Amino acid sequence: MALYAIGDLQGCFQPFMRLLDIVDFNPSQDHLYLVGDVIARGPDSQACLDFLCQNQGAISVSLGNHDLHFLACALLGKSPNPKDKLDSVFASNKLPQYISLLQQQPLAFFLPKLSTFISHAGIHPDWDIEHALDYAQFAQQCYQSADAVHYFANMYGPSPTKKINNLNELDKFKTIINVFTRMRFLYNHGQLDLNHKGPAQSSNNLMPWFEHKRFKQDSNRYVFGHWAALEGKTSLNNIIALDTGCVWGGPMTLMDLTSGEHFSSK
Repeated sequence: MALYAIGDLQGCFQPFMRLLDIVDFNPSQDHLYLVGDVIARGPDSQACLDFLCQNQGAISVSLGNHDLHFLACALLGKSPNPKDKLDSVFASNKLPQYISLLQQQPLAFFLPKLSTFISHAGIHPDWDIEHALDYAQFAQQCYQSADAVHYFANMYGPSPTKKINNLNELDKFKTIINVFTRMRFLYNHGQLDLNHKGPAQSSNNLMPWFEHKRFKQDSNRYVFGHWAALEGKTSLNNIIALDTGCVWGGPMTLMDLTSGEHFSSK
């Protein structure tokens, strides 16, 4: 059994299939972890969703910001952004199936045998893995609950990361969503900056989350997507960036989680 992780699909179905062919992916034996942003902006989000629906037992997704935005639009009855190219998804009679598929997915995974944590945007330096998984579970319960519409309607906006357990439920939910799906840069005191999206250059009291001193001695491996401007490069061997900007003209990247080998669609 092979275990793989793959960077943001964002509706780029053909590069996705090429990568699975390269590693001879067998859904009856292997397992694939998608680091989020399965859909939006690329040419064929519906094909990506159909493939996931057909192979649910072999694929797990750590939800990304685009996946959550799709759920919010669908459940709140809002039209998607035309730039997301999701009209065919929303017009499909399979829309309820797509919603159900994504809504049942978590925000994070931890694979103990491989000492590997997987999420869309990473992990906050103040959160150890045990607490991070607890927070992910809390948010998952919110977006899967009978009050899911309420949480999706109030999902956006800045939120504190300090003393997270002292926050009300909605602010705690927003904080967790921001960390796992939107985080790139942090201020020196650990608060998220949600505006900068460029390369990983520490400046103006900002630093990439993974350049925190905590990760230099961390024996665990952290696999994430979300940050195409990194071009798959970080400052540490245990911090693995898999979003290499396929939807923007770059390659798509897949990693063998056991061997550490990387494969590219180009």
